[in-house]
Amino acid sequence: MARVGLGAFLIFTGVSHLSFGRTAFRAQVPPWLPVNADVVIISSGVVEIALGAALILLTRRQMSVGWAAAIFFVLVFPGNISQFVTHASAFGLDSDLARGIRLMFQPLLVIWAMWCTGAWAALRRDRRSADRQ
Repeated sequence: MARVGLGAFLIFTGVSHLSFGRTAFRAQVPPWLPVNADVVIISSGVVEIALGAALILLTRRQMSVGWAAAIFFVLVFPGNISQFVTHASAFGLDSDLARGIRLMFQPLLVIWAMWCTGAWAALRRDRRSADRQ
């Protein structure tokens, strides 16, 4: 259920990148990024839809998809930091406190992706195995 929930969340967020939330996502594109903001918003939306669908449908590859989702969440984190640093208001985040609290949720998304796909358990298993050798 947690894997399907994360997949649905990613699909919803990806669709919002491509439609009703597109303007709001501009607040998360760092001004120093040498790529057009629309390209970043659209491509990240497409990636989110693909990751969400993969989390729901690719049950045999769930650990790989979990790693991919976790890496994606790490890669988009600078956008959340940028929104905080530039004091950009979007998604109801209209204060530094609200934007700061939002920053704390990104690591939870990484953990959720790793946990619900079994990637976290596999990583721990591999480390224990390596320690024994």
